[in-house]
Amino acid sequence: MRVQLSTDPLFFPIEQITRLLKRHELSPVELVELTLDRIAKSNSSINTFLTVPAEIARQQAKAAERQIRRNGPKTPLHGVPVSLKDNIFTGGIRTTAGSKILADFVPDHDADVAARLAAAGAILIGKTNLHEFAYGITSENPHFGPVRNPWAQDRISGGSSGGSAASIACGMGFASIGTDTGGSSRVPPALCGIVGLKPTFGLVSLEGVVPLAPSLDHAGVLARSVADACILLESIAGNYPRAARPPSHHKLRENLPKPLRLGWPKNFFFDRVDAEVRKAIDAAAKMFESLGARFVEVALPHLTDAVDPSTDIALAEATYYHQSQGYFPNRADDYGSDVRGRLEAGASVSALAYLRAFDVKRALERDFAGAFERADAILAPASPIPAPRIGENEVELNGRKETIRGLLVGMCRPANFTGLPAISIPCGFTSAGLPIGLQLIGPRWQERTLLSIAQHYEQATPWHTCHPA
Repeated sequence: MRVQLSTDPLFFPIEQITRLLKRHELSPVELVELTLDRIAKSNSSINTFLTVPAEIARQQAKAAERQIRRNGPKTPLHGVPVSLKDNIFTGGIRTTAGSKILADFVPDHDADVAARLAAAGAILIGKTNLHEFAYGITSENPHFGPVRNPWAQDRISGGSSGGSAASIACGMGFASIGTDTGGSSRVPPALCGIVGLKPTFGLVSLEGVVPLAPSLDHAGVLARSVADACILLESIAGNYPRAARPPSHHKLRENLPKPLRLGWPKNFFFDRVDAEVRKAIDAAAKMFESLGARFVEVALPHLTDAVDPSTDIALAEATYYHQSQGYFPNRADDYGSDVRGRLEAGASVSALAYLRAFDVKRALERDFAGAFERADAILAPASPIPAPRIGENEVELNGRKETIRGLLVGMCRPANFTGLPAISIPCGFTSAGLPIGLQLIGPRWQERTLLSIAQHYEQATPWHTCHPA
C-alpha cells in the first residue's frame, strides 16, 4: 500500500477539487483528460470499464468549464468525473448490465440517478464492469472478463459493483453509483479499500436501473472518503420523511451523537470470520472507544432465521423479472452458468416460501428496532474474509470449507432484507496487504448519523489515505 500523494489530483477529496475549480487552478477539461489518461493506463489490467464515452465527457467538461468561469461551481460535483455501474440507464450510451443479452442495448433516456448527477454538473466518465445482471458477488463476468482487485490482480474486486469499486481505488474517477441487493455496494469497497454506502430502502430512485430483486434492491454510493460519499448522496437522494433530516457533508462533525453508543451483535456477524479480519475489527472497536464511544451488546435473534428467506425473495424475484422480459428460459444459453443456475433455482421457490419470508423480514425489523433503542449504530464486518482469488468458489475458514458467495453475502444481506442504511469503511490491511472493511448499520432514514459516525472513525485513522501503487 502507499499513502496518498498530495501532488496527485486524482486522489484529492471532492471538496478540494471543487476549491481548485472555483479558483481556476484546475479546469474540468484538465481533470477529465487526467482521468481518461489514468483509465487508458489502468483499465486493461484491472478491467473496470465496459464503456468510456470519452468525447461526451470532453464535451461535458468544456460546458462545465464555461459555466464555472461565469458563476463558479453550482454543486460540489460540478465538473467532477464520476462513473455509473453498467446496469444504470444512460440515454444514448449503451447499458449492458454485464450481460450478453443486453450487450448492444442503448437506452433512450437516463435513469433518475444519472439525470440527478448530470443536473449537479457531474461528468460521466464511464460505465463500469459488474457481475452479470448484478446477480453475483465476485464480478467474475463470463462475457466481459473479471474485474481484478487493484491491490492484488489475481483476486476478485467483489461484486456486483466490482468495476465501480476498483475504478475509485485506482483514481479512475472520484465516485461511482452502484447497486446493492445483497452487499454489492459494500463488499467491493471492503475488498478494494474504499467507502461504500447503501442508503435506506427507497431513498434513492431505482427508475431506469435494471432490477435484480425489487424488494431488496438499492442504489449505492462508492467513494474514497465518507465526505465524498455524502456529497454524492446529497445529489441523488429523494425526499426524506418530515421527521428525518438529510445529511450534509458540511455538518458531519456536528451530527455525531453524544454520547456515542455502538451496538456489538452477540450472534451471527462474528460466527464465521477470518482471524485477520477479526483482529482489525477488534482494533477498530478499541479506536472507537478511545474516541469516546461506548459499546453495548445487542441481540438480533432472527438473523440466522433470515438467511434462507432473504435468499428465497432474491431467487424468486430475479427469476420473475427475467421471465417477464422474455430472457429466461428463452435465452438460457446466453447466461453465464452461475446466473443461469440461480435463475433455474428461482423457479422452484414456492409462493408459500416467498410469502413466509416477509414474516421473517418483519420479525428481523423488530429485532433491529429494539437494538437501536440502545445503540446509535451496529458495528460488524463488511466482509468476513479478505478478497479471494479469482476462480475460487470455496475457502477454508476456521477449519471448515465455506462458499465464497455465502460468506460475502452473509454479512451484508441483513441490511438489504430490512432496508436499513449501512456503510462500509476501510479499517486496515491483512499481512498480505489486502484491505479490510468494517460495516456500520443504522436506523432507517438516519444516514446523517451513520455518516457522522463513520467519518469520526475515518479521521482518526490512516486507512482512507492508502491506495494501490
